[in-house]
Amino acid sequence: MRTAIGLLSALAVSTSFVAAAQAASPQRQLELRAAPSKRQSDQQPFTRPEDMLRWINGYRTQPDPDKVPELVRAASAMGVFRDMETAGVYVGFMAGVIEANPKKAEALIARMFPMPPEDQVAIVRAIAHSGHPHWKELLAKFSERMPARSVLIDRFITGKLPTLKTMPLDVGAAPIDMLWGQYFATGSYEPVVRMVSILEWSKDTNNLDRLTVGNMAKLTLATNASRDPVLLDMLKTSLRYETKETKAVLTEVIDAAETFEFGKVRRDAVASIEQLKTKGPAWARNTVWWGQAGQTALALGCIVAGALGHAEVGIPCIVGGAASSAALKYAVPGQ
Repeated sequence: MRTAIGLLSALAVSTSFVAAAQAASPQRQLELRAAPSKRQSDQQPFTRPEDMLRWINGYRTQPDPDKVPELVRAASAMGVFRDMETAGVYVGFMAGVIEANPKKAEALIARMFPMPPEDQVAIVRAIAHSGHPHWKELLAKFSERMPARSVLIDRFITGKLPTLKTMPLDVGAAPIDMLWGQYFATGSYEPVVRMVSILEWSKDTNNLDRLTVGNMAKLTLATNASRDPVLLDMLKTSLRYETKETKAVLTEVIDAAETFEFGKVRRDAVASIEQLKTKGPAWARNTVWWGQAGQTALALGCIVAGALGHAEVGIPCIVGGAASSAALKYAVPGQ
């Protein structure tokens, strides 16, 4: 079987990723923020997923909520919402915009329509995950425009489905993607704190899900902080409050962000998954676990390589506009 290391050796060096990182250095970001520029609404319309992601990444420095419905409709037209498992960054961003604009949230949501029934799931989830003080009322109000989504709406309203604030983070990559979307929309500390809180999982020797998600949080925090001085300051502030174990990993993240050396982060992630593949978890060395190991290793290989991703948002495994959890959709490499 080709190993995750083999996958990385073929994919890890991405010239476009390096070029984008260099072009978006912290110094360059400061220059861009200081220089006069056109509002994002004056730019060209969204024609590619890359355009949307780049706009999302810059949104928190120049918020333009009135442009968001256009982005949502464009995402729908491009098929971004056809798989909710891979649309987390978009849903999280929509939720963050609703959260940050409570008084005009209803008007913004109304302008996201018309929306095909299959894509309305994104609107439902964005409202539910927004943290808007009246999100349940908003869902109920828009339920008439989304009759096909009545079951999903009811499950959120009755508490049968968790919101982003209560959702466990070890259920896959989607929650991490949504937290990044929330950060891009608001620039707030809350989603950053939640990702920092699970950095310890990158050292987990028993749980494959936590190992994968922890390393995903580690790499994406380092990647985004390398070109976002505000985020980097947030991470440094977090050092004062974290446990000894989390602080050790967070120090690695900060060092990688400041030096633009993500190789060690990738190598550590690969080494940890290879060790689990070789020895198995301490609690369960059985055939069921080994059947899952190959898929998890491939997902982590994609996550740490960053070769398939868009540097616009620092989420490495975005494929065709989908979020990093798309890696989980691919088959294990051939024997």
